[in-house]
Amino acid sequence: MGLVDELKERRICIDTAPIIYFIEKHPKYITHLHPLFVEINKGNVEAITSTITLLEVLVLPLKNNNKILADKYREILLYSEGFTTFEVLHEVSELAAKLRAKYNIKTPDAIQIATAILYGASLFLTNDPNLKKVADITVFILDDFADKT
Repeated sequence: MGLVDELKERRICIDTAPIIYFIEKHPKYITHLHPLFVEINKGNVEAITSTITLLEVLVLPLKNNNKILADKYREILLYSEGFTTFEVLHEVSELAAKLRAKYNIKTPDAIQIATAILYGASLFLTNDPNLKKVADITVFILDDFADKT
């Protein structure tokens, strides 16, 4: 079963790396991510993330003065149909602190996963195998799907 088949008709939270891979057309991942983003645009998958993603994806384009790439990231994260980027509210911060204490994960990861949980995502799509230890939400590792092809 492919990635899109696993995610259809669900609300998912997408971590930063898969978004970078999609926008920058990473050769290993684009064949899995392109169909996913098509389904998101069709409304068959509801995607969410936090503003931490916006912070993380903009660093390199801003450092390299790549306005076109920065605008692509803003477009998908802030204006796409079927994709919602949530601000980090105090409830997210408090749950993130609990997740950090429980699983010893990094602050950005804890914020992303807390956003997923608080806003009703059924799973978290990432490419960080360290996050599989988080039992509070189903964690999908993109490499688990990419390695099957």
